[in-house]
Amino acid sequence: MNTLQEYKCPCCGGAIAFDSRLQKMKCPFCDTEYEMKTLAAYDSVLKQEQADDMCWKTNTGAAWQESETEGLRVYVCQSCGGEIVSDETTAATACPYCDNPVVMMGQFAGALRPDYVIPFKLDKKAAIAALNRHYGGKKLLPKVFQAQNHLEEVKGIYVPFWLFDADAEAQIRYRGTKTRTWDDDRYHYTETSHYSILRDGRIGFAQVPVDGSSKMEDKLMESIEPFRFGDAVDFQTAYLAGYLADKYDVDAQASIERANARIKRTTEEAFVATVDGYDSLQAETTHIQLKNGEAKYALFPVWLLNTTWKGQKYTFAMNGQTGKLVGDLPLDKAAARRMQFGWTALIAAGAFLLSWLLWLI
Repeated sequence: MNTLQEYKCPCCGGAIAFDSRLQKMKCPFCDTEYEMKTLAAYDSVLKQEQADDMCWKTNTGAAWQESETEGLRVYVCQSCGGEIVSDETTAATACPYCDNPVVMMGQFAGALRPDYVIPFKLDKKAAIAALNRHYGGKKLLPKVFQAQNHLEEVKGIYVPFWLFDADAEAQIRYRGTKTRTWDDDRYHYTETSHYSILRDGRIGFAQVPVDGSSKMEDKLMESIEPFRFGDAVDFQTAYLAGYLADKYDVDAQASIERANARIKRTTEEAFVATVDGYDSLQAETTHIQLKNGEAKYALFPVWLLNTTWKGQKYTFAMNGQTGKLVGDLPLDKAAARRMQFGWTALIAAGAFLLSWLLWLI
């Protein structure tokens, strides 16, 4: 059982003690005063708090049937080590991640069979048109980015994703404050009231995506979300025809940390939206317990284009289902200097003309 000396100030964390004059608990560091009943209730809440419990069932995925893998081949990139799966009709190609040549290693084997696939909805022409719109009107973009033969290098690839389903039960405690001020003839007063706010509830999560390729930048994949899972179908190898597919090299167990981070962030955002009426609000503890947590394996469609400009790599990715495209663009510094020189000359000429007109007047 706690003694009085063991109480910590909820505001600053300092040790607090009983003030016989006030008949209250008082913090000597921030001068905050507490009623005994209030502090006892707060301590009771702290004793009930627990750590997060975010565990998953990850032994997902079925084995490949021999008849399914007969028409699949594996290409290995000698530069980044990526293993690319395609159908047997695909000729020697280039790695969609680093654009280096890949070498055919033979028939596909190993890894888990995907549970689902979202088929490509947009073809290569749509991907090229989207890139053209992305490049359009950017006068300082290096010409190599707008060359048609460069755009033809865009590749359709099925990117491996782990999809996490779970029910999340959460308890979050916030510290809120309300402040009021007033004046009299001599002083300006500020009174800050502190509140402990509790929220308890449940949220269901379905198909929280985490990409299973270490070669694909996580932020890039998250930026082309969402993928609409309503279009997903049970996996069949026929959907790979004419496209490349990456073999996952980050398994479901290794993806749990990112899935938990996304679930925790979304839960906190949903809960904090239910708290209002305070001048300040800060989450102090969060406890999330997952139930029925399970991961499934899926392939999502992505159009990918990699370009190197003066030693720096630029990657463009387009959601092959929705058309959402992201990617950074370089600046042609030589063209920028020429444009700057042209504007400087134009401004100088305008200033000279203005001064000449003023002299005439």
